[in-house]
Parts: sequence; structure tokens; C-alpha cells
Amino acid sequence: MTTLVTGASGFVGAAVVRRLLARGEAVRVLVRATSDRRNLAGLDVEVALGDLTAPATLAAAVRGARHLYHVAADYRLWVRDPGPLYAANVEGTEALLRAAGDAGIERIVYTSSVATLGLRTDGRPADEDTPVRLDDMIGHYKRSKFLAEARVDALAAAGLPVVIVNPSTPVGPRDVKPTPTGRMILDAARGKMPAYVDTGLNVVHVDDVAEGHLLAMEHGVAGQRYILGGENLTLREILHAVARAAGRTPPRVRLPHGAVLPVAVVAEAWARLSGRGEPLATVDGVRMARKRMFFDSARAERELGYRTRPAQAAIDDAVAWFEQAGYFSRPGRRAE
Repeated sequence: MTTLVTGASGFVGAAVVRRLLARGEAVRVLVRATSDRRNLAGLDVEVALGDLTAPATLAAAVRGARHLYHVAADYRLWVRDPGPLYAANVEGTEALLRAAGDAGIERIVYTSSVATLGLRTDGRPADEDTPVRLDDMIGHYKRSKFLAEARVDALAAAGLPVVIVNPSTPVGPRDVKPTPTGRMILDAARGKMPAYVDTGLNVVHVDDVAEGHLLAMEHGVAGQRYILGGENLTLREILHAVARAAGRTPPRVRLPHGAVLPVAVVAEAWARLSGRGEPLATVDGVRMARKRMFFDSARAERELGYRTRPAQAAIDDAVAWFEQAGYFSRPGRRAE
């Protein structure tokens, strides 16, 4: 039977596809006609053209599939117009899952994010049950994923066989876009991050996240959520890990959050005026950085058998891939 993967051309989605193919599963991928398919090059997959905002294409994509991994999302931390982000992440998710239910798909794994979870005020890692409200969500991406997960919860309560996974901060090979986190690692590998702020992230290898998806499909409880995280590191520790991997001198200057905020305001204003893409720093990003986004994957480890490699290995793989793909050159080497 066929397994459908949405978002298959993206960073996490492509890693899920590769894990499924390695297990010998027949894979169908839902991609837009305009999607960058470099991550799918050479892979033996059936391609279904469609869009989360076009319900008719979703019905065709789910037809005949047994399992669904809904990984697709509009993952942008800054947008000029948030409308399309909500249309894809919230309305598109509900439309797809309803189409999957109508098609009789047996099991669904929905890729949410730790962005939807609460954070502890005492610095301890948060888990799936840490209290959280919509008002706690900073920025449109987090709000859209929170609202989408609420829709998924409601469908699960109505009987849809869907398991929720909440990846933390995946890094590793084949981050072609790159993602916001990948861009940070790439900038650090290029030596363009001379300073840092006091914040923290949970870093996990993208291939471990992909394996966690498969474990959730096999062992997850419908309606339950599982954090797919790795190692909790401060931003200073992350940048030092990147420096080790890239042969760079790590940054030593720590900036107060208040000093970065005016830079973010100017960067956003310039991005809006120039139309040249996402700003280097965003106001929402600075607001989020005031908290350490640390998480605990104990439930996934206990109930799914989820395991991860060290964060340094994930960062090493990310830096090596960026270099091999021509995104940067180490100091003393010429770009090919």
C-alpha cells in the first residue's frame, strides 16, 4: 500500500521520505508545481501535484493511500502578508486531514512543532503538558501552528486516527532552502555571527526526527502528542559547535536583548521597503530569544522508543553538507 508524504521536497519531509524508502515502502509525495525538488532528485517516488489551499488536489492525492505523513507547512518567521501562511498551515491542514478521513486512510502522523508548546518560567525543559495559551504564541508562524494543532486535536477527538509529533530544532544535511535555523548555522559557518544573545534551543538531527515520525506511525497513540527533540544548548554552545565544525573562531561577544531590538526594527523596515526577502533579524525573533526554548523528549523515548545522536553530530553533518553543496568554504579554502 502507498504512503503519502506532504512537504516531501522540504527539509524534514525529504528526510521522512528517505527513511520510508529505506524500509521498502511505496511513497507518494504531494508537491506544488513550483516546488524546488532538489531533495527528491533520484528518489523512486510517485509525484502528486497539489496544494494545501486547493482541496480538489488533496482529494486526488490521498486516494488509495494507507498512511499519511502531513509534514508540509509554511515555515517563515517573518512575512509581509500572513494570510497565505494561515491558509496553508491552518485551513490547509484541516482540509487535508478531512480528505484523508474521507478516503479511509488508516493512520496519520501530523507534524506540528515545539513552537506550539508552553515554556517553563523556572528554566527547566518543557514537555507536552506544559500549560500554554494562544496569547503565548509570538509571531504568525507560531500562532498558525498552534491553531492548526487545535484543529487536529478536534479531528482526533472525533475519531480521526492521527498522531501529533512536535519536532524541536532539526539540523543536518539537505537543508536546501535553508530553514531559519539552517540559515543561522550557515551564517555562523561563514563567520558572519560575531556575537550572540542569551537564549537556547533544543537541537536534533533531522534524520532522528524522521525516524521519530516512523516510530509515531507504528507506536503512537491517536490524539497524543510527542516531542521529537534532542539536546538542549544555549546559543553560545550552538555557535561554538558550529565553529568547531567549520574551522572558525567562535564568537565571544554577548549582546543584551535590548541592543538587538533596534537592529531588528530597522532590518524589518528595510525588508518591507526593499522587497529583498526576509530580514536578517526580526522583532519576533528577538522577543522569542528572551526565553530558552528547552524541551524534554521523555514521552517519545518511553512510548515510541525514540533515540537521538549528540547535537554536535547533527551540526557537523549540517556544516559538512552546506560546504559540499557550495554554500560556503572553510577559511583558507577556495570555493569551487
